[in-house]
Amino acid sequence: QKVYHAVVDGIHNFKEELVDAPILKQDDGISKISKAGKPAQTWFTSLQSYRNYTLVECRPITGRMHQIRIHLSLLNASITGGELYGGKPFYLSSVKRGFNLKKHTEEEPFIKRMALHAKSLEFSNLRHETVFIEAPYPKDFQALVRQLELNS
Repeated sequence: QKVYHAVVDGIHNFKEELVDAPILKQDDGISKISKAGKPAQTWFTSLQSYRNYTLVECRPITGRMHQIRIHLSLLNASITGGELYGGKPFYLSSVKRGFNLKKHTEEEPFIKRMALHAKSLEFSNLRHETVFIEAPYPKDFQALVRQLELNS
């Protein structure tokens, strides 16, 4: 079992929401929803809502390429920073009141990648023992969540 955390654009209230939509991997490296694709299922649960953003737990059942990104975009909840599937870059000015830039500078995105994190993995080893591995948030993801908490 895999568990991911994602910061998504907009406010969403997912309660064990299942997306069951087949995904077709195209030759250009982009995947899309298609009846001709392979079965794909993902469960989504909102963990925390902030101003214009939501922290979401994602539990894929299958493992298709870009599955979480595609299924979230189907729910109009694109991953922040995941521009390929509709996510917008996160700018601190979008949540921080009184945010000012230095003169003659352009604001850079706060996080330089999509806001998706592989939180945990659980599996049975060859001795049929359950193995559970959990990964803390990387610094950039943790800083993003902290800014959302501080400015909501």
